[in-house]
Amino acid sequence: MKTVYVGMSADLIHNGHINIIREASKLGKVTVGLLTDEAIASYKRLPFLTYEQRKEIIENIKGVENVVKQHTLDYSDNLNTLRPDYVVHADDWKEGVQSRTRDRVIDVLHKIGGKLVELPYTKGISSTVLHEKIKAIGTTPDIRLKTLKRLVQAKKIVRVMEVHNGISRLIVERTKVNNKEFDCMWSSSLTDSCSKGKPDIEAVDLTSRMGTVNEIFEVTTKPLIFDGDTGGRPEHFPFTVRSLERLGVSAVMIEDKIGLKQNSLLGVKQQQDSLEGFCEKISVGKKAQITEDFMIIARIESFCVGNTLLDALKRGKAYVGSGADMIMIHSRKETADEVFSFCRKFNDAPIVVVPTTYNQTHEVDLINNNVKLVIYANHLLRSAYPAMKQTAESILLNGRSYETEGRCLPIKQILTLTQ
Repeated sequence: MKTVYVGMSADLIHNGHINIIREASKLGKVTVGLLTDEAIASYKRLPFLTYEQRKEIIENIKGVENVVKQHTLDYSDNLNTLRPDYVVHADDWKEGVQSRTRDRVIDVLHKIGGKLVELPYTKGISSTVLHEKIKAIGTTPDIRLKTLKRLVQAKKIVRVMEVHNGISRLIVERTKVNNKEFDCMWSSSLTDSCSKGKPDIEAVDLTSRMGTVNEIFEVTTKPLIFDGDTGGRPEHFPFTVRSLERLGVSAVMIEDKIGLKQNSLLGVKQQQDSLEGFCEKISVGKKAQITEDFMIIARIESFCVGNTLLDALKRGKAYVGSGADMIMIHSRKETADEVFSFCRKFNDAPIVVVPTTYNQTHEVDLINNNVKLVIYANHLLRSAYPAMKQTAESILLNGRSYETEGRCLPIKQILTLTQ
């Protein structure tokens, strides 16, 4: 009997998928090469369903004989192993990001004596369209909370952008450039405080900050990491963890400093917590969480307070041993040298960086130095302030608002922005 290979993501099954499998089964025994989360995330958004969920669905569709993992967008490895007589695909991949994949499939089939069969693309339906409709409906705390861990497992690097209100969230949710987008949001204590006109010294209480998070969640489906500053007293931290979990926050980041909280980039003298004291805080936080998917990110301030690489590595290992899911290594330097010195030697947990001062460092360099998650921690608020200030000055200078129109969103567009 002839053999047929069908590669697919199968995120949200629709009649287009069923048609492809039905027609493929007429040619022979069908093996579905189901793309892993990693393969899908390499060229578009993370799939709504996990690989195991998608696999169970595909296995139970009439006409499917076998399901195998396809680890990359490139079919070559599976085709060379299985050597099918046919590859069946919809004809929509002749253009766009998958056109190179198509060319490679044709090359491999030529070498192994196989044939490509392309079927007309099913009009009016796609997983992408369905996913957008799901996003319009919204999400649940449980689904949102789990997403970040899946992103960390699936992507080479997870991009996180600061948000401080609903409008900044809309920017993060909708902005896409060359098939790239932000994966996650960062609720920064700095920008949340500044947007309220208060200093970044934990002057904004937890209840107020969670109110901001809830406002953001009302208009977004992306996961969020919460800036927990020092985490407060060990006795209080479990309540923070449980409250964040209930909201659907994916992770909390806490830093190993004590005393009055001041931003590390100020360069003022600050005291680092003892290794034992911070380990205790992490431990009680992990014991308090209800789900397996909520994460605690331990932020190491060794470089910022003048301690050594050895101290940072020792702390990182101890923090992971106490339950930290990821480690953030911080630096005030204008180059990433000391951060990368840590990254090259630390492999106990995924590494997070915040390249505010060493902002000339490209994401590809972060990836090459074992960084798994990058946070752009304050850029939306920092860019908004000068623009608003210039507009205010222009109105005072000219005695009218006409001169500001070139810098402003058209009034009709702002009225429909949240529709």
